[in-house]
Amino acid sequence: MTNNFNTIGIIGYSCCKKILFVCKKLYYWLDKNGYNIIIDDRIINNLSIDKINNGNVSYIGKQADLAIVVGGDGNMLGAIRSLAYYKIKIIGINCGNLGFLTDINYNSLLQQLSEILSGNYIVEKRFLLEVYYILNGKKKKISNAINEILLRSNSTRSMINILVYIDNKFAFLNYADGLIISTPTGSTAYSLSGGGPIITPLVKAIMLLPIFPHTLSSRPIIIKNTSIVKLSFPRNNNNIKVSCDNQVNFILNTKKKIYICSSNKYFNLIHPTKYNYFNLLRKKLFWLKNYKN
Repeated sequence: MTNNFNTIGIIGYSCCKKILFVCKKLYYWLDKNGYNIIIDDRIINNLSIDKINNGNVSYIGKQADLAIVVGGDGNMLGAIRSLAYYKIKIIGINCGNLGFLTDINYNSLLQQLSEILSGNYIVEKRFLLEVYYILNGKKKKISNAINEILLRSNSTRSMINILVYIDNKFAFLNYADGLIISTPTGSTAYSLSGGGPIITPLVKAIMLLPIFPHTLSSRPIIIKNTSIVKLSFPRNNNNIKVSCDNQVNFILNTKKKIYICSSNKYFNLIHPTKYNYFNLLRKKLFWLKNYKN
């Protein structure tokens, strides 16, 4: 096997026996084929393998050429948030349910990985969102998001008012249960269940989707990904929750304006050469299930 990657990181979570089994299987196979391997230190004690090079996800990002993330899309989102700071390539092995980001089936992983590690793969460079505020004239970053940034009331009983500005121009008042700001990657996540459109992953766009708006005329808006979205709050309300990919959560001080834009960080997601996004949609969303082309 030609080594297009010298050092490979294996990232997983210790809460699932299937994930641990796949990680261990991967380790022995990669070791047999002569790769340098770094194991995620969250699973190291569960693998019962001696003398393994291990480290956290950031260490893998710094040292490895390829990160293999084992699990579901949630595992992948958590890993990408750290790995996006580095030039490492990322691939996912699906041990979960949907698997829009983790598209290698663990039942055939060795065959598909053999082709990828031989250099037969395609790369998608996908952008992240960044949420921040301004303090004393300086930008203060809060977090990144791969799928979406969600604003909603921390109470199930109340709607929220948000004044939405796009590139410093007033766009609309969002009086609704919440607001989703999504990447194309996230268009098959929470925004899809909210009635948003599917955007193919490499489109350079950001989507704004009101959640259960008070007016029937509210609709999703798609803007260029170089735009800056500014959100302000006409009523002081310390009960607004902001969530990045449902993994990083905080309560917002509504006296502050917050800003959302494309991050200057990207992640390099790789796929087998036969990867077809529309095949993935048909399979995961059961489109034309009984149709054979």
